[in-house]
Amino acid sequence: MEAQARGLQGRREFSLKSFFLQWEWLLVVILIAVNIINANLSPYYLNYESLRDATMSFLDKAFIVLPMVLVMILGDIDISVASTVALTSVIMADLYHLGLPMELSILVGLIVGGLCGFINGLLIVKFKELSAVIVTLSTMIIYRGIAYIILEDQAKGNFPEWFSFFGWEYVGGVPFILVVFAVFAAAFSLLLHKTTFGRRVYAIGNNSTASRFSGVQVDKIKVIVFTLTGVMAAVTAVFLMSRMGSTRPNVATGYELDVIAMVVLGGISTAGGKGRMVGAILAVFLIGLLSYGLGLVNVPAQMLLVIIGLLLIFAVMVPKLKLAKLRRP
Repeated sequence: MEAQARGLQGRREFSLKSFFLQWEWLLVVILIAVNIINANLSPYYLNYESLRDATMSFLDKAFIVLPMVLVMILGDIDISVASTVALTSVIMADLYHLGLPMELSILVGLIVGGLCGFINGLLIVKFKELSAVIVTLSTMIIYRGIAYIILEDQAKGNFPEWFSFFGWEYVGGVPFILVVFAVFAAAFSLLLHKTTFGRRVYAIGNNSTASRFSGVQVDKIKVIVFTLTGVMAAVTAVFLMSRMGSTRPNVATGYELDVIAMVVLGGISTAGGKGRMVGAILAVFLIGLLSYGLGLVNVPAQMLLVIIGLLLIFAVMVPKLKLAKLRRP
């Protein structure tokens, strides 16, 4: 009996140790360190209003991070998201200037974003010999090209006054964009971790062939996930347009790299099947606040890229080091 109790206690201690050795806890530590360093670099960093408003500058792209977590857990990737943002924003702006109410223009933009994602997913499941990288690279060029065809190199703005609410206003003293992101983050977390759909996403990422033979509708799930990614890219377009007050075909350039960096830094395995939504959410705020803090002291953007690159290398190395340690006799 005592031996059994000692064994149970040992398992509990091991589980507790494993819990605190998870990548997400390391991200929390890094996030705390970033805030301490930023506060020492600039006395203005801990100003509540400035810190609160800083979220408006980086949360627009965070909406794409949420479905990208699902895409990468599937073992795929979508590098067309920035072009989808550009295309949907251009279509929304053009429709509004053609006389369509802004509300309907936004609805059409969301539908177009979903259609872009649906096309990506359909091509990936129908042409399995092509990787997701090749497919979405092609559609990245196509979607951005269509945006240039529609607006050429011009900008369109003069949106209704109420439209600025999305990017600049507050609800109970909290930025509206932060409130909306929190709602979407909770919804995607529940979808991934608490539903059968989420469990099947993990299963496909671990072994697509075995999942298919187990009766999982692999192709259907992939199409749904890519469609969700397109819709969320359109949501990003709405907030980006609201914050900028206009749009051009070259908006959101480089967003795909920022999004993928946040997801990888969040501990999502590039091979698929591993990772948690909370890690990606922490990475959004880590990179966003790091950028904001360094911007206050005029640190060059190139330095930020170097720091993010080092963090990504660290994020990829740590799981491999832990695995090697576990395998060591």
